[in-house]
Amino acid sequence: MRYFPLFIDTRTTQCLIVGAGEVAARKLELILKSEAQVTVVAPWICSTVEGYSNHPRVTVLKRPFDKQDLNNKGLVFVATSDSELNASIHDLAVAQDILVNVVDNTPLCQFITPSIIDRSPIVIALSSGGVAPVLLRYLRQKLETVIPSNIARLGAFSEKFREKVKATLAGVTARRYFWEDVLDGDIAELVEKGQEAKADAQFIAALDAAKSEQKITGQVYLVGAGPGDPDLLTFRALRLMQKADVVVYDRLVSPAILELVRRDAEKIYVGKAKSNHSLPQDDINALMVEEARKGNRVVRLKGGDPFIFGRGGEEIQQLIQANIDFQVVPGITAASGASTYAGIPLTHRDHAQSVTFATGHLKDGTINLNWHALAHANQTVVFYMGLTGLPIICEKLIEHGLSDATPIALIQEATRDQQRVVTGTLSTINANPKVATLEPPTLIIVGSVVSLHSQLDWFTQTS
Repeated sequence: MRYFPLFIDTRTTQCLIVGAGEVAARKLELILKSEAQVTVVAPWICSTVEGYSNHPRVTVLKRPFDKQDLNNKGLVFVATSDSELNASIHDLAVAQDILVNVVDNTPLCQFITPSIIDRSPIVIALSSGGVAPVLLRYLRQKLETVIPSNIARLGAFSEKFREKVKATLAGVTARRYFWEDVLDGDIAELVEKGQEAKADAQFIAALDAAKSEQKITGQVYLVGAGPGDPDLLTFRALRLMQKADVVVYDRLVSPAILELVRRDAEKIYVGKAKSNHSLPQDDINALMVEEARKGNRVVRLKGGDPFIFGRGGEEIQQLIQANIDFQVVPGITAASGASTYAGIPLTHRDHAQSVTFATGHLKDGTINLNWHALAHANQTVVFYMGLTGLPIICEKLIEHGLSDATPIALIQEATRDQQRVVTGTLSTINANPKVATLEPPTLIIVGSVVSLHSQLDWFTQTS
């Protein structure tokens, strides 16, 4: 390791930047994220640097460099276009044991500035030693996607309770296990969401439980898994799936998404195929309550979005009655995913100015819907769970005023490699032999926008 990574306390650091062009300006902006005092010296000052001239920690000297400028400095950045001057300043700094960085000249750098992910007080620095900047930028982008943007709150939270934990739990190992549970669990989620009072109370309860070696009640997360493609998961959904102790999932969750669940989590399948539930809804509700009371972190993984025909409202009503803490994580609903991957925009200025979601069967097994409200031109209607009732849907829409030539699309396994799209009209779709080969989950889209499928289909190019 050529460059040893370290973090410098900048509260008393004096930094010198020689040069005041746009390259120097980038260094100035970077160092100002710290608490260092900065002096910039150059005979010409660009507008960006000039804009910082009134900053309380910046001194701008519009003149050539003088060796006296190095006095009392701890860090020096050299960013001029004069290579001889750059080398001279480097030699002067080294002779005075001052850390120096000559921009874009690695051999003349005693230190290099890393790629930084700043979530102060959490700061992550990455370096390639100056040899692979593009690879470094790529790695930083990857890390930015998996590190919560508000993880800074966790840093401040940890600082607040650090001494209390040290005073309560004896031994480094006990404290480490406790902090791992906190940072990987429900308390951390509350902190990240800004629910600090609730997080504080649960933290104290957890600390008391750890002291007496007890286990406290867990939490339930209703997580939308989206329409099937794992790339459509939200970052938060993925993070919770990889933290879960128990995952309760149904048939609409694709195998590819289940592969992303934490490896040692207990996975409980509850079915939810039409008229064939492995567990009735009441038993699912009881299961979540039972597992949470054991102290487990429970993820209720649901296809699409929990609050759009996902019975999420019913489930959290039961959790509230049982006094179980919960959170809901939205997912891309099937209507959005299916229409997008089929090249059928749900709204379009020339075709539909509104969109309505409807269920293909009600709680009592019927499809007695408000057909008058659904049968409107210039509107898109999306039916969930409507494959079995397709003949009735078509009949009722025509009966209540929609033209029998209104386009209709049936989309099976939306967003997945197995996606199939079958199109027709309200009068012809049931006679299409391809319909008989479709199986749930199949979404139905009715409206003029379906006519755009052949033109806009970018995913399957089949109909």
